[in-house]
Amino acid sequence: MIRDLSPSSLSWDEVDPARHPFDSASAVREVEALALARRVPARPGVPAYGPETRAWCRGEAEPWADAVTYAFVRRYGIWTVGWRWAHDEGDFDGGPVGHWCCPMHSVTTPEETVARVTAALCEWREWTESLARWFDTYPLDMAAVEDQRILWERTARNLILHVVDRTGCGSGWYGHCRQVLTWFLSRWGVEPGLARELVDRAVGGRFRSWTGPDPVLVDDIAERLAGSLRPEDGPSPAEPAPDHLRRWLDVREAVPWDEKADGAADGPTTPSCDGAVKDIRAFDAAIDPARADGLLTALKLMRADAARGATLDFELLRGWQRHVLGAPQPPPLRTSPAFAKDGRERYGIGPDTRARFDACLAGSAAAVGGASLPLAARAARACLDVCFFHPFDDGNGRAAFLALLFVLAREGVALDDVSMVRRFSYRADDPGEAVILARFIDLTIRETRRRALL
Repeated sequence: MIRDLSPSSLSWDEVDPARHPFDSASAVREVEALALARRVPARPGVPAYGPETRAWCRGEAEPWADAVTYAFVRRYGIWTVGWRWAHDEGDFDGGPVGHWCCPMHSVTTPEETVARVTAALCEWREWTESLARWFDTYPLDMAAVEDQRILWERTARNLILHVVDRTGCGSGWYGHCRQVLTWFLSRWGVEPGLARELVDRAVGGRFRSWTGPDPVLVDDIAERLAGSLRPEDGPSPAEPAPDHLRRWLDVREAVPWDEKADGAADGPTTPSCDGAVKDIRAFDAAIDPARADGLLTALKLMRADAARGATLDFELLRGWQRHVLGAPQPPPLRTSPAFAKDGRERYGIGPDTRARFDACLAGSAAAVGGASLPLAARAARACLDVCFFHPFDDGNGRAAFLALLFVLAREGVALDDVSMVRRFSYRADDPGEAVILARFIDLTIRETRRRALL
């Protein structure tokens, strides 16, 4: 799937300016030169908050902004997803960015919009650089934490006040504040999971939207956080990277695929509009028209294969992938370990990978003469199989998207909106997220059917 576009999940390693070179002056020129800058969606000449404008925002402006994020990630790194983290109730609650609000308000003329995007990107970068300076105010050392608690406490207090000042304490500002404190501990060697736990304990749910914390509360949280640190919380020897494909195969068997699903969304569905085509033309074409053309060609071929009841396997996928990648021949199965999510997930390879992949994909079809999982669950599972087997050297997110649509199309179901099933990423070792994807698909089918009857 497309990498999660929410900045709230970013780690310090992903954001640390020392790890990700960036020059604001050249970025201004590069953003203006992007093809996206020439494809800013034209705002309709109707009342600002009417139904036509809302439809334009959802169907054109939001996919364009997502495409900008995707292009930034490819060019500069995952840290750039924060460019849309606006103050108050923007694209994401309670962020530090003031130059951008949301597509509804920030996408205007092409010149103004591109200027806002560039300013927001540079503002986000400046913010992360300022945090790095605060983190490094004192040469902290986990091994000497007993003697340095006053320094840890002082830095934590200053960081809370820094976030308060930058966000203005609007809607959900405390989410970024907790993240910044977690980043601070991570910077000095505390494992990110433990850092989040320590921060959550210290904060204790005492921050509130639209309310600045009083000095007593800030002091108490900083003191609690510093007091919770132990020398043994410091860096530990690195463990070998796990094989997330193996983890997925274990998780796959444990996922309650039919949880809270009664199959009511099963059965043919004819949408009022073609959601897949609409999204490709809005999102992928904004990134690169050739990318969109290839994906549309693959989509057409996929639907023809679904109409004839083809079996979903690697051979079928690689036929579509040829068009996705614009390659002269169908691409082969990868021959080396693959990585995703900025290197956080690793997918192994072995002599039986192809056979296991095909066996998993075979389960996407409805059982003949017996009970089957709900259609949404089978589509979700096939999509995640492609994500975590990661069969190709490139374009696996688009391959997973096509696999999901194929499972639906083979049973006569199409969607009028694919944003809920295409804008998120999922972790190989979390069964709950697999269930969430199945629910998203189920809900989208139901909503497609409902809207078709209006």
